[in-house]
Amino acid sequence: MLLRAYRRALEGAGYEVMCAVTGQEALECLRTAAVDAILTDILMPGMDGVELLREVKRTHPDLAVVLTTGGPTVETAIAALDHGAFRYLVKPVEARVLVEVLGRAVKLSRLAAVKREALALLDERDARLHDRAGLEAAFDRALQGLYVVYQPIVEWRTRSVYGYECLVRNTEPTFPHPGALFDAADKLGRLRDLGARIRDLAPQPFDPTGLARLFLNLHPTDLGDERLFASEHPLARMAERVVLEVTERNSLERVPDARHRIARLRGLGFRVAVDDLGAGYAGLSSFALLEPDVAKLDMAIVRDVHRSPMRQKLIRSMADLCRDMGIVLVAEGVECREELEVLCALGCDLFQGFYFARPGKPFPEPRLD
Repeated sequence: MLLRAYRRALEGAGYEVMCAVTGQEALECLRTAAVDAILTDILMPGMDGVELLREVKRTHPDLAVVLTTGGPTVETAIAALDHGAFRYLVKPVEARVLVEVLGRAVKLSRLAAVKREALALLDERDARLHDRAGLEAAFDRALQGLYVVYQPIVEWRTRSVYGYECLVRNTEPTFPHPGALFDAADKLGRLRDLGARIRDLAPQPFDPTGLARLFLNLHPTDLGDERLFASEHPLARMAERVVLEVTERNSLERVPDARHRIARLRGLGFRVAVDDLGAGYAGLSSFALLEPDVAKLDMAIVRDVHRSPMRQKLIRSMADLCRDMGIVLVAEGVECREELEVLCALGCDLFQGFYFARPGKPFPEPRLD
């Protein structure tokens, strides 16, 4: 009876629905058809919903699975979330809630597919690690010589500055670019030290009573550092104006209790962004966990977009999906007028890149003509 009711509600919202009465039947459907999302009960004949979830994630790790149950327990909820459930709903579920949750699940699954296409297009390789004698000493020198620069983010529609991204630099020649510095920090187990130093420097030039927004990159490892949550820190005191960017190039899976930590940051007033969208595909689970307010297209997708129909198709799909989910989309790496005009037409909201201004000391004036 519930199966029929759920089917009517979802078909009424415009979805094509396939029904199965056992977990094995559901897996057979998954093998023979393209599926955007799965809704399953936990109590079923034979394979239960958590077992089905585990099997689905083994072959389709980014497919959104929503579980329902009439007998909720803490143990089943934890098991569902541990195995990557998108949502855990307690029956009875209103039709309105069901349609809303499945609608978001479908959109996230489709976004995951588009991101997968983007990664295939870019054929990105793993970052290289510097491995040399004295790496620890060189890293200490880099921390001492660390400084930050800022690049404006522009709202082109109003010809105004929306905010500034803080970018790290250092004077240590062993690390000629930020990627090399972060690779060394990762290898040495000192990512938190690097992140804390950047967070100390980033808010210094901002007027505490001003309106300028700060975009600041976080490595997922930073989420495990309690210093990030200190309410007395200068960064937290301007949290309402800070967007914390978490890159897709790194997994959130190694961060204990990541969902709760993201909620704590939001409670302090911070907004959250997904960085490197399209180039560092990290999986649907990370995107769903962050529920970002902002998404930033990686510059490798943006580069020469006016000459690439494939890039245009990918960006339009991402822009449409982000708009449906209320996510502000930033195009990074804009270097020429032709790129800007195409990106505007494709639906991007904000823009950043050398066309407007190079990173510099607080605060470079962007080109707005």
